[in-house]
Amino acid sequence: MGLPIRKGDVLLVVDAQNDFVDGALAVPGAARILPAIEECVAQFERLGLPVVATRDWHPPSHCSFRERGGSWPAHCVQATRGAALAGSLALRAHLPVVSKGTDPGKDAYSGFDATRLDAMLHELGARRLFVCGLATDYCVRATVLDALRLRYEVFVVNDAIAAVNARDGDGARAIEEMRGAGARFVDRSGIAFAEAVHG
Repeated sequence: MGLPIRKGDVLLVVDAQNDFVDGALAVPGAARILPAIEECVAQFERLGLPVVATRDWHPPSHCSFRERGGSWPAHCVQATRGAALAGSLALRAHLPVVSKGTDPGKDAYSGFDATRLDAMLHELGARRLFVCGLATDYCVRATVLDALRLRYEVFVVNDAIAAVNARDGDGARAIEEMRGAGARFVDRSGIAFAEAVHG
């Protein structure tokens, strides 16, 4: 029997954006897991359970960009194709989206960093978060660790994440860090999407 979905569960989709899938900062394996992310979204929507997305939403002069002395090529610049949600997620106009990294002088990996994500989740009655998206060793890791510090129960959907691996093993190390902090990992096949349990 799989892990049953129930009232109070929220799917949190981290930075599933064009630039991370096939654009300026494409994550290896991201295109391969995009259908898995889309399936998770569709299943939560079918059960009437909330889905929230985060996105990088950088001004053109963001400090993380190499031309500003940062570590990354320019990516997810506000109002560009690269910053838009990828695949069928872009068609879901109703999907709540939390923007991060909007301050040109401050980087932000976590979806909770200087955003109202925590307040939004409380409004939705969230108790357990199911996290998927990009990238395992950066924004997924930071978001999961903050969620645990905020006392959410966190499940990471293992076959719906992908790592940058700027250094060999970064993704595996991030998974161990998240697990050590209390996150649990589950494949889509281990989630009982048949029916939401209420109460």
